[in-house]
Amino acid sequence: MLGNIGKMLIIFGSVILLVGLLLVVFDKIPFFGRLPGDIVIRKKNFVIYIPIVTSIILSLVLSLIFFIISKIR
Repeated sequence: MLGNIGKMLIIFGSVILLVGLLLVVFDKIPFFGRLPGDIVIRKKNFVIYIPIVTSIILSLVLSLIFFIISKIR
């Protein structure tokens, strides 16, 4: 029982570490978040940003990663 909780905590910690690293590196990727198809509406007092294409690409990449992980198990 405690072994399962320990493994789960290690996995969650690893995921949090990876997300943190991605957030640090995220700004250094020049095209990510500024792809054609991403909508930016700029008005006098506000900006609305709708990353449609970026979301689709991120979804495809994550789906591929999870598919590969499920085939390995």
